Amino acid sequence: MDYAAVAATLNRLAAEAGRIVMQVYEGPEFEVALKADDSPVTIADERADAHIRAGLRDAFPDIPVVTEELTESHALSAERFFIVDPLDGTKEFVKRRGEFTVNIALVENGAPTRGVVYAPALDRMFYVDAQGRAVEARPAQGLAREISVAAPDNAALRVVASKSHRDAATDEYIARYAVKDFVSAGSSLKFCLVAAGEADLYPRLGRTMEWDTAAGHAVAAAAGARVDRLDGSGPLAYGKPGYENPFFICYAPGVEVKPL
Repeated sequence: MDYAAVAATLNRLAAEAGRIVMQVYEGPEFEVALKADDSPVTIADERADAHIRAGLRDAFPDIPVVTEELTESHALSAERFFIVDPLDGTKEFVKRRGEFTVNIALVENGAPTRGVVYAPALDRMFYVDAQGRAVEARPAQGLAREISVAAPDNAALRVVASKSHRDAATDEYIARYAVKDFVSAGSSLKFCLVAAGEADLYPRLGRTMEWDTAAGHAVAAAAGARVDRLDGSGPLAYGKPGYENPFFICYAPGVEVKPL
């Protein structure tokens, strides 16, 4: 696999999709529709999705693409595939809170090996480069740096959790740890905060789909983090029937993970 071409293409498409999303975000009021699962969708989701799918098809015609917005792709099954969430954190987008992301990942044999998470409103792009390193870029500033997880202190952990989907079960689970700082964040940025050493763990007790997590998972893993099922049965894997995830936890090595 030409990972240099993969990384360059994913970063380019994420940046282009980010511009498409921002045109809607900064424009007049837009319509918000509800999908079958009652999650919101906007024209920004649809336009970004179409652009990313076309770009991946042109660059890698032999690799299938699974996307949140294309329902028929949810029946695909392959050992190698791209998986896309063109606008993760649509609720943050609709509320104009900025913490939404464009997510594209390459999955191989059940693991996300390359990925990009781009938060255009925050000028933060996290990605896995051709050599498998985790990088944070500030595109508007022309800056980029390699990132890695921090060494955790189990007596003073930094926890990040969902801004829009936190519930009592999540709070009860977090209460099992000695928490120094707690941060709420939207979308797949939670993975990236662990990857960048800004948080030590991110537990998710709630429904997610593989397109929600694959790109962030790839970045976190490249930075040295682990992403495991909360039932203790091993790493979070991809290509599952229906593409639905179990509960999971993303954490820096050294965190004493509590059983669910």
